[in-house]
Amino acid sequence: MDETYTPNLLDTEFADFSATANCYAVMLTFPFSKRCEFVKKSSHCLTGANFVPYMHLMACSLECKNQFEEHVFVAFFSIVWFELLLCLGYVVHYYYTPALKAVSRMLHMSEHLAGVTILAFGNTTTDLFYSLTALNDDVPVLANSLANSLFMVMFIGGLVCYVSPFKMSSYSTIRDLLFFIFGVELLDYMLITGERVQFTECILLIAVYVIYLTVCVFDVYLVRITLKSLRNQIRDLQETVELENLADTDAIVFKRKELQSRYDSLIEDDRIDILQRRSTWRPLIKGPTFTYMTRRSQRREALNISANRLRNYRHASNTNHNLFREFFVAINPISLDDWRQADMLTRLFYIAVAPITLICTIYIPLVDYELEKNGWSKLLNCIHIFLNPAITLIMGKAMLFRDKSKLWYYNIPGALIYGLYSLVITVPLAIFVMINSSTRCPPPYHWIYMLMNLTGSMFMTFQCATEISLIMNMISSIYDVPTDFMSATILPIAFALSQVVASVSLALQGYEKMAYAATIGGAYLNVIMNTGIAFFAKSIIGKNLTFECVSGTYGVTAYILLILGLATTLLWTLILNFNSRRSVGIFSMSIYGLFLIFAILIKSRIIHAYNKDDFIADALKS
Repeated sequence: MDETYTPNLLDTEFADFSATANCYAVMLTFPFSKRCEFVKKSSHCLTGANFVPYMHLMACSLECKNQFEEHVFVAFFSIVWFELLLCLGYVVHYYYTPALKAVSRMLHMSEHLAGVTILAFGNTTTDLFYSLTALNDDVPVLANSLANSLFMVMFIGGLVCYVSPFKMSSYSTIRDLLFFIFGVELLDYMLITGERVQFTECILLIAVYVIYLTVCVFDVYLVRITLKSLRNQIRDLQETVELENLADTDAIVFKRKELQSRYDSLIEDDRIDILQRRSTWRPLIKGPTFTYMTRRSQRREALNISANRLRNYRHASNTNHNLFREFFVAINPISLDDWRQADMLTRLFYIAVAPITLICTIYIPLVDYELEKNGWSKLLNCIHIFLNPAITLIMGKAMLFRDKSKLWYYNIPGALIYGLYSLVITVPLAIFVMINSSTRCPPPYHWIYMLMNLTGSMFMTFQCATEISLIMNMISSIYDVPTDFMSATILPIAFALSQVVASVSLALQGYEKMAYAATIGGAYLNVIMNTGIAFFAKSIIGKNLTFECVSGTYGVTAYILLILGLATTLLWTLILNFNSRRSVGIFSMSIYGLFLIFAILIKSRIIHAYNKDDFIADALKS
């Protein structure tokens, strides 16, 4: 009897296995001879790639046939990983942070407000993009978010306190810490009181962050009103003394000192200043390099922006004086003076950074008020006007908004049209600037280049951070590191590398308040805003958002240590009168080290995680 077979759900799942399976988790379970065939069938091997399809390269292009060739493959891409790390640090230090300071000053922001807004947004954008690109994956969103925030506020914040101890903004720091604790507890309450996260709860999380930003901005407004009132009181007191020929009695002297003291304490948190550049190299002193001793913090003098802009101004009639010489000096990746004075290791470092320097110089316009002529180079900046938007549009369309079933370079021909459209506007602008500007000093509209600086530097940092995380993902998969362990320990460090470089760079340049505020503001943004958006998007596509699904193995551990870290930070700031020290920096970093120890012990099954075990009911029990 001829019967037709009807495929069941198991057959359907097996037929779609190659298309739906995780490339990193499954491919390495296949024999070496079968891996290329699986990679070609698996769509995740393409959708999970960014710039380089590592699994396709390893299985098909290089045809790794044994573990030794795998180790060689890992060693080669570890070098690529190091080069990407250099690129990330170079872009953040020389392009992103100077533009950030300039934008903050242009918007009349205080140092603390700039840290919790602009710098925090830039640092956590990568985490948000990664969460949105992994909506269909069953990843513990809350655990990853808490682990990221724990690394930001404890390790990076502690690192800022260690490398450059400073006097904190008292009211702003207390406000941020209390808002942070409230937000984390609110998120925990939402998860443990309901079966799953609702739409209204996601909106409430986002609303809480909006309220926090409103309070921050309103607080700066109140401080400036208070400063204006104190100035008027000091002036009125001085005029009264002069008009009535009063002697400086004890009451008048005490009142004047009280008003001046309040004014001096508040003016420090007013508008951000561009400080004179300080070298990060310190002279060698006797004694150990690692120390608990806290040096006395000294405030550096503010930079005269107008004088720096017109430094070495030449009264020449030729507006194109030394045009090409200035251009070739600007694009030269290695200074000849630095090369002559460098030793062998430093020269190797210069060679490694040279390609990065050349690419960044051609692509990203430099706006740095601390440099001569604010980084202005007439011919190079005119080229930036049409080259920077065209590259950003073409590469952004090809890499970020691409068809995930194809590699990014297959989308370049279709994305070229957007770059050509931009030339219709940018080429006439470049010609206009070329005619109406001079090599002697930057034009008055030089600040507009900050827009191209920020878009270009953020695009490069996002691509570098994404590629670094993918390389670490590949290496951990090859060496059989669990995905949840990697997401809670390795990926937060990879995604926050740009923030580490930016925070340390700002702290060494004298902007410790901005750097530390960014660690708290970025972590709070990551926990509340980014988690709320990810929950909202996952709930729309029907994903399960129960506490067990979003917390994973390491979520509760990260939550406990984050609350412990925030509470102890609140405690030591009050005890030390908001003076950070090296010892508290080491203490803060040790809390994140404690989380890593717990994670390693949980992964090794030495201790049990703070989560419920799966309960298997007895099938024979009635």
